[in-house]
Amino acid sequence: MPSATPGFELPLRLFLAFRVLIDELHAELGRQGHPDLRPMHGFVMQAIGPQGTTAVDLGRVLGVSKQAAGKTIETLERIGYVERTRDPADTRRKIVRLTPFGVDALDRSARIFDTLRARWADELGADRLAALEADLRKVTPGSLWRLDAPGWFGTL
Repeated sequence: MPSATPGFELPLRLFLAFRVLIDELHAELGRQGHPDLRPMHGFVMQAIGPQGTTAVDLGRVLGVSKQAAGKTIETLERIGYVERTRDPADTRRKIVRLTPFGVDALDRSARIFDTLRARWADELGADRLAALEADLRKVTPGSLWRLDAPGWFGTL
């Protein structure tokens, strides 16, 4: 029997749920001292990771050009979340690393996401939220760390 809900509603509802969580995250990050962070910055900082990366590798992971990655690095550098340093193994290369302020933002984000998840568990019921998460695991790839959304959306 066909569903009364049109098929296009599912991706829109999933996207809206993502948007609600990200908007609430950024509102709280702003209150906690990180008002300049934007949603795309989280993807970028996750892609930079604890060891740092180059602009070329960052662009590849994000699915954007080196130039687009470079512009985002400049923005994050200007607002204090990343720094560029020389690669000790090859002094011609620059490595982009998170600053302590950048690490703080990611640490706070993780705690805020835990709080938001707990709020959803209260709203939906812990069992229903766990079932939703289990169902989403069944229909999505196993890796959580696909960070190419900037390139997939077409721009940074």
